Amino acid sequence: MDKPLADRLRPSELSSVFGQEHLLGENGVLKRIIEGGNIPNMIFYGPSGTGKTTVANIAALSCGRKLYKLNATNASVSDIKAITGDLGGFDTQNGILLYLDEIQNFNKKQQQSLLEFIENGNITLIASTTENPYFYIYNAILSRCTVFEFREVEPAGIEKALLRALDFYKEDGIKVKIADDAIKHIALSSGGDVRKAINTLEVSVLSTPADKKGVIKVTEETVLSCSGKRAMRYDRDGDSHYDVLSAFQKSIRGSDPQAAVHYLARLCEGGDLQSVCRRLVVMAAEDIGLAYPQAIAIVKACVDSAFQVGLPEAALPLSEAVILLATAPKSNSAAMAIWSALSDVQSGNTGDVPEHLKDSHYSGAEKLGHGEGYKYAHSYKNHYVKQQYLPDAIKDKIYYESGDNKFEKATEDYWKKIKKDVD
Repeated sequence: MDKPLADRLRPSELSSVFGQEHLLGENGVLKRIIEGGNIPNMIFYGPSGTGKTTVANIAALSCGRKLYKLNATNASVSDIKAITGDLGGFDTQNGILLYLDEIQNFNKKQQQSLLEFIENGNITLIASTTENPYFYIYNAILSRCTVFEFREVEPAGIEKALLRALDFYKEDGIKVKIADDAIKHIALSSGGDVRKAINTLEVSVLSTPADKKGVIKVTEETVLSCSGKRAMRYDRDGDSHYDVLSAFQKSIRGSDPQAAVHYLARLCEGGDLQSVCRRLVVMAAEDIGLAYPQAIAIVKACVDSAFQVGLPEAALPLSEAVILLATAPKSNSAAMAIWSALSDVQSGNTGDVPEHLKDSHYSGAEKLGHGEGYKYAHSYKNHYVKQQYLPDAIKDKIYYESGDNKFEKATEDYWKKIKKDVD
């Protein structure tokens, strides 16, 4: 049976790899390493369909080592032992290059079985993973490898790959004519995955009968039916989950409603209602805070509404909350205050509660001096009286400093006036 078009088109030289200019461009560090022929242990990290396997194959050819391939989803320690057993053979005199796909699926024991051989240089390891290696790969392996991050291929790069595929059809004697809009749709709908784009093109060609002149005319409608819903890289349990959530919160904190709504849409499309709602409530307190104290009440109402109606309609009240927070004035003074106080408490920098503040509502409290000298604030002008509230050890500690916004400045001015009258 014929190989899939994507495999038949797999580049055999770096100049034919689309995307990854930061690694494989004219001054790309990975390009220089591969062309030098002295390949170190490496981990390729990034989404599927971005060239990790292709570049590993090219690297193996450049160093003259025998290439072995394993997929960690179904490989075992015995598979690794079978490969190491070939060391010293006629065709492995220069050593072995092992390409281990999806290394995050190897457990600690399986990963450790490679250590001896990659340390003495008999095996050069190129591992690939779609998950963040700093979370999923053990330090013993990670410390012996250089990590290179592969990125989603831009639509322009995918279009070039598709045009190359059309040239391949032409060389094969197959007449294919495809509308420009169809090419653009494939490039945009593939989610940065070259393999997916080429597979969509192949299915579109296979599903289109040739006309009387033997020409296969692929329309945008055909591509739409073959590609279906646009691919979106989002895994609720994967690395991209945290990347999108991080971008979501930072966009709101940075007062960019356009980006904030974009990331909200991605989270809603991924069905992640729980994480969105949790983050919104946190942001209302952390990032908007006392600059607009009513924000948290409004956000809570929007969050409750979202849970009540569920997705997809939940996107409507959530959009209202997101835009409110993104365009609201910002203050992290409350967050900074509690983080500073928590730091003192966690480090033991506390001290005893002042005697006059201790509970005096029990028999014997008076004998202990608890509550003695306490001044009831409501009995004084403006409901304020000067007295010490912090423990002696930290009596001059400042946790809260007002933010530079209308609400907090007005509150600060009010208390300055009240306290000045007392002083």
